[in-house]
Amino acid sequence: MTTPTPPIELTGHADHLGGAGVDLSAGFAAELAAICSVSVDVTETAEASRDWWPLALRWALDGEVPRRAAIVARPATTNEVAGVVAAANSAGVPVTAAAGRSGVCGASVPVFGGVVLDLTGLDRIGEVDVVSGVVEAECGVFGTDLERVINTRHGLTVGHFPQSFDISTVGGWVACRGAGQYSTRYGKIDDMVVGLEVVLADGRVVHTGGAPAAAVGPDLNQVFIGSEGTLGIITRVWLRAHPVAPAVRRATFHFGDLTSGFEACRGIVRRGATPAVLRLYDAVESERGRGGDGTTCTLLVLDEGDEILIDATMSIVDEVCGTLGTRGDEQLVRDWMAHRNDTSALQDLTRKGFVVDTMEIAAPWSRLDDIYAAATTALLDVPDAIAASCHLSHSYLDGACLYFSFAARPPADEAESTYVAMWDAGQWAVLAAGGNLSHHHGIGLNRARFVRDALGDAHDVLASIKQALDPNGILNPGKLGLASPFGSPEWP
Repeated sequence: MTTPTPPIELTGHADHLGGAGVDLSAGFAAELAAICSVSVDVTETAEASRDWWPLALRWALDGEVPRRAAIVARPATTNEVAGVVAAANSAGVPVTAAAGRSGVCGASVPVFGGVVLDLTGLDRIGEVDVVSGVVEAECGVFGTDLERVINTRHGLTVGHFPQSFDISTVGGWVACRGAGQYSTRYGKIDDMVVGLEVVLADGRVVHTGGAPAAAVGPDLNQVFIGSEGTLGIITRVWLRAHPVAPAVRRATFHFGDLTSGFEACRGIVRRGATPAVLRLYDAVESERGRGGDGTTCTLLVLDEGDEILIDATMSIVDEVCGTLGTRGDEQLVRDWMAHRNDTSALQDLTRKGFVVDTMEIAAPWSRLDDIYAAATTALLDVPDAIAASCHLSHSYLDGACLYFSFAARPPADEAESTYVAMWDAGQWAVLAAGGNLSHHHGIGLNRARFVRDALGDAHDVLASIKQALDPNGILNPGKLGLASPFGSPEWP
């Protein structure tokens, strides 16, 4: 069984967040132990209570976790998940679902303690319907295991390859509405979900979806996709799959400015071409190993699939990019492929005292230039900021994802306040310029303070759904800007 990958060394077990965790009754751990494997060990509960949130990596080096859960429950079946959740609901104990814990926004941090529900024991791949192209997988299946099995045994691929592919799970992809690096060809995870099995707060198990293009009222899959464990615990997923691609094509282009690169990506998809990868780097990021000279912007293109189809797609790519830029060395695409999931720089910079993070958003094509200028300017205006750059990572018919990276080097005692200031500056600038709150990293704790402004009055609808499905508020409280019976997260 694949297990979660620790984001950085943990040097202690103290709580960083203010306020107190929820007190548990003396017999509650024993009640859960009668349902599934549990642990109250300090080291195990501390490790299970953190994810890859970059700010929390700094806390780990200082011997802190955001909040340590009192219990880690490790169910191995849906019935065991239901039993744990029902017991917690009756006792008024918060439950935070976790699996690979690869999220970077604190979504699996148990803000008020209680129970961390480690779902990696639900790691079975079920029926594979090769004729229909539908794959059944439990929520704790890691990406590498899923693709290895369906590639080698069935000649299929789901096509979902996030940067966290090696360390993330199917349930996490769905719960945080993730996007893979091949999303222009295969779509985001919400385009791939056929059906779900979900455990509700009272322990009931429900199934949603299950048929292609159904019209039986609203699509209830979409209620739970992206809900980050606040509305129910996703335990099983049915995903659309494609034949493994028989052919691959690659190309690189350079542009004199980012606007020309944006127009090239827009022109490609507006003509109906959907290459799997369209990654456009600004001048700063192009100079970092993408063949740029500090003034030019680099576009990496990769497509895979039926040879006739991808030849047609790449013909459109060549025609559009040929009028706006110049061709580069396709070896740059191969180099990116070889290193695209390497996260070692995050740990190295954190150990050296830098504040670093990324902020990915989505916006219409017409807003990209303004958003890029506003966000990079706002980030660099924060005291002690040293870098702010961006690449376009996913393209769609109506817009794209801009993926910002930023860094600062403040005094050690100002690291957290600088981190908050950079997020406030960048995220508010994006929202004011017409972008959205998140494209694929989700919300978690880090972005919770922006949700009400991002959704407006529609946030009341989300709160109403939460009240209906989880009236006691036990499921991942403190997230998505939703009110919690356990109080405020007291962060930031």
